[in-house]
Amino acid sequence: MKQLKAFKLALVVISGFMAFSALAAPPPVVTDDPDDEHQHVISISDGLVRADPSAPLVAHDAAVADIISDAPFAKVIKNLAEAGRGERLSANSTTDVWALGNYAYTGTFNSPCGGDPDAGIWIWDVRNKTKPEFVGVIQSPAGSRTNDVRVATMGSGDILVHSNESCGGGPGGYEVYNVDDPSNPLHLASVQTDDVNLLLRDDLGFADLGVHNLWLFTQGAKDYVAATVESEIGNFQIFDITDPTNPTLVGFWGAEQLHLPGITDWVNLSDFSVILDADAFLFGGFGASQNRFLHDVTITPDGLTAYLANWDAGLVRLDISDVSNPQLVSVAIDPTSEDGEVNSHSVWPNATGTIVVEGEEDFSPFESQFTIEGAGPNAGTYPSSEGAITTPIAEEPGSEMSGQTTYVGLACEGASVPAGTGIALIQRGACAFTVKGENVIAAGYSGMVVFNNEAGGDALVTMGGTAVSLPGVFVRHSTGLAIMGVANAADLVIGAPGATITAAVVPNDWSGMRIWSYADPANPILMSTFNTVCSASPTDPSCDPRGTYSSHNVIVEGNKAYISWYSDGVVVLDVSDPVNPVEVARYHRAGSEFEAQNGGIQDVWGIYKIPNQPWIYASDRNGGLYILKEYGSGSAKNGKD
Repeated sequence: MKQLKAFKLALVVISGFMAFSALAAPPPVVTDDPDDEHQHVISISDGLVRADPSAPLVAHDAAVADIISDAPFAKVIKNLAEAGRGERLSANSTTDVWALGNYAYTGTFNSPCGGDPDAGIWIWDVRNKTKPEFVGVIQSPAGSRTNDVRVATMGSGDILVHSNESCGGGPGGYEVYNVDDPSNPLHLASVQTDDVNLLLRDDLGFADLGVHNLWLFTQGAKDYVAATVESEIGNFQIFDITDPTNPTLVGFWGAEQLHLPGITDWVNLSDFSVILDADAFLFGGFGASQNRFLHDVTITPDGLTAYLANWDAGLVRLDISDVSNPQLVSVAIDPTSEDGEVNSHSVWPNATGTIVVEGEEDFSPFESQFTIEGAGPNAGTYPSSEGAITTPIAEEPGSEMSGQTTYVGLACEGASVPAGTGIALIQRGACAFTVKGENVIAAGYSGMVVFNNEAGGDALVTMGGTAVSLPGVFVRHSTGLAIMGVANAADLVIGAPGATITAAVVPNDWSGMRIWSYADPANPILMSTFNTVCSASPTDPSCDPRGTYSSHNVIVEGNKAYISWYSDGVVVLDVSDPVNPVEVARYHRAGSEFEAQNGGIQDVWGIYKIPNQPWIYASDRNGGLYILKEYGSGSAKNGKD
């Protein structure tokens, strides 16, 4: 029993800590209690294993909320025209869009959260494309949001599923409805999703976990839903919904299997050392947002092949002909492409499966660079995390904080801080970051660098609390020692001068698309990448600084990829030559008139294309549903930009 408790505590701290240290926007975990970050990281009672996948978007929303801009919008191509819209003027509220027959469905983000009558799936009658009509709301469970919605005709009728993620203490999992009559949806089932590993689920409470995305598919006479579950083990879970009133988990797969392919029974695995090894892999990765958890999935119409956008594990292709035992076919990954991230977020193959378009999502268009200057043995660049409470370095002259450091100890007592004018180097611990900041301001310093204590080691946290009026960053314990040129913390002397440092903020791009050749499904080859002006150049004067310029979701039909691209609107690429993708259409709106009509700047989240027709549905986070019509080459009739 003592061993179980010890391992349980280790897993709680390590898993939770790694979860938040993997995120980039905001980085690690925001805390104003520097000795207690693990309490802010994971709540086993709530079954939280990893951070909310939407947390970076929420952080970006907050970061740009107060920005005012009259920037022009980027160059656009005018052969997508607005035909009609379903108005929902509510900032950052609308999520995904999907459609079946004469009805379209849009989801709801964090606000309003479940329990509000407007929270849930909005139903739109779209028989008249120029004038869609609001039908009603399938309300989400109290305290939960509906990030994703899917609807398809299955053996038991027209089935709608929507995801549940907590936005106020509500349940995870997903809901199942019959929408043969969309004006009168019939609730069939509420499904709880848990970790597939019994030890994590039953002994550590990794249960009732959120679902971020869903996919409906059929194999023969059987109907299924695939769920992206926010679990530790087995993120890709397949449920048999042939009887939609009784969904049953029948299969799963997770990126941990890439790391430990020799494990044959992940359900009954009870060796903590193996679980912790898998955990370390899953919370590793590339660039700023390091994790290898599944984000989204697309399954081929025959129900035999699944493409998993598995974040820093890459683009995974599975053979799911046996849904109880998915088999790995290949992994498409190139960490050197784009901006050094992988962040596999969305995926869609062409009809033959020879070309696959993958979207990267990234909410960190700027990168903090921390450098020890000079020619000494410790000179170079080190990882850092800019403070949430400090003055943004981007607002400093030259977008940098630079100067010679002075070691000032813990800086918890104002009288103990030696006077200075450069950068205060502070050790973490004993008091809140706000207190440290106020004390070094009073002592005359113009910036601060806080380094982790020995107990925290080389972990990064984001300094939170009450705002202080100086720039500041947090660095690793070893970095603090390097600045002072000492081997051990015991060698530090308060008042001693340290190296000159520079903390700068530089553009690091948003994110775009990757186009892969699957001529050999076992050996995918990256053919090209594509970015818009704003996704490639965050500081381009044509880009509204309030905007989000990451790519989001994609659908491929024929030789075209239809992409929801947040503030770049809807972008259509011709990928017939995968080496040279060409933008052939865009729907982009900007300006005060549009913002008033839309409820805010353009912020397109979801995309749905009616097969073999020119109609496209797009969901705008601020404005609701847009129905677009695609025209041929040249400018669209009545096109707006």
